Amino acid sequence: MSKTAFVFPGQGAQVVGMGKDVYDAFDRSRSIFEQADEALGFSLSSIIFEGPDEALKQTANTQPALLTVSVALLAALEGRGLRPDYVAGHSLGEYSALVAAGVLSFEDAVRTVRARGQFMEQAVPSGQGAMAAVLGAERGTLAALCAAITADGTAVELANVNCPGQIVVSGTAAGVQAVAERGKEEAGAKRVIPLEVSGPFHSSLMKPAAVNLQATLASIAMKDAIVPVVANVTANVATAADDIRSLLVEQVYSPVLWEDSVRYLIQQGVDTFVEIGSGTVLAGLIKKIDKNVRVISINSITALEALQVTEH
Repeated sequence: MSKTAFVFPGQGAQVVGMGKDVYDAFDRSRSIFEQADEALGFSLSSIIFEGPDEALKQTANTQPALLTVSVALLAALEGRGLRPDYVAGHSLGEYSALVAAGVLSFEDAVRTVRARGQFMEQAVPSGQGAMAAVLGAERGTLAALCAAITADGTAVELANVNCPGQIVVSGTAAGVQAVAERGKEEAGAKRVIPLEVSGPFHSSLMKPAAVNLQATLASIAMKDAIVPVVANVTANVATAADDIRSLLVEQVYSPVLWEDSVRYLIQQGVDTFVEIGSGTVLAGLIKKIDKNVRVISINSITALEALQVTEH
């Protein structure tokens, strides 16, 4: 029995102009952008559609912007009759997945991720934290190197386990620099690429952000999931609202186990992944994890119309 997972991208997939075609074409998609503007009290839509890029790249704008575009595309897709057996999202994308699973209302989700972005920006003073993508290293060896560097007094940890040969590390600027200097020799890395980010996300340095997020989430209504959600922190299913709430707090300072999550979904019989949101980042990662699965990226009207042809 063929199963489908809806998956939602996180930070890094943003581009000025994303979602404008569905905004123009579908009332239900336009209403999502309007709800976002109203919930936040400013025109997020104009930042999404017109930029400037610097404004869209600010974490406190990027997070609600990507969520809004994913949910607007989801709204357009819902008229197509395709239903997921599972949902998952990469980091911030987990919030889009929770809207899709009926756990969070869109308005609550967009306000929460705006606050989450602000908390993450404020957690570590600018320039003190960093992230880098490590290509070609084996997970265990890289984790051991990070542990050794951290023991020397400069914290650095695995942040995103994306796919075989692509792991993001996060921590102090000095810790990440040490991985860049020692990664080839000590962990078999082919390349270490610094990332343009405003903080050391998914590292223990984000614990102050997690404390603030916990307080915010405590006041948000959450329902049990109507579709099983595969959580970043565990790479396993979560459906109970209370479990999801605590996992979202942990997620801020824990590694995103994306490769493990995709493998778990495949073990559950998922053979079609539908990426809903800006770009094709997740499609690329999923194909590197298992080239035999079908991956569809729904990021435009063109993609939606192509899907209709394949589904009927």
